[in-house]
Amino acid sequence: QDQLEESGGGLVQAGGSLRLSCAASGRTFSRYSMGWFRQFSGKEREFVATISWSGGITYYADSVKGRFTISRDNARNSVYLQMNSLKPEDTAVYYCAAGSKGALAVSRGGVDYWGQGTQVTVSS
Repeated sequence: QDQLEESGGGLVQAGGSLRLSCAASGRTFSRYSMGWFRQFSGKEREFVATISWSGGITYYADSVKGRFTISRDNARNSVYLQMNSLKPEDTAVYYCAAGSKGALAVSRGGVDYWGQGTQVTVSS
């Protein structure tokens, strides 16, 4: 079964850091663009960051540029999201995503696989 599993969420104080991980199992996702989305309570899921299959192309939402960094390790079939300078408004459920149509397509919601999500809570 092809699936994505997130880990690394939790509670952190404002200004702190967290690193989210997403481990893929089943198929090899090395040829998929990978991304992170988040969903605030009562809101629709929104794009956070995406990375091409090679790691050479990345896109970020304006709200996280300069604070978050997406990376991947194809040998480990994993993608990561390093989140620094966290703010209370970053509090959300974060989802890992994989898409076969490229990083830009993923950023626009072109996702073939979703993870179950991990909660990130930033206290003020």
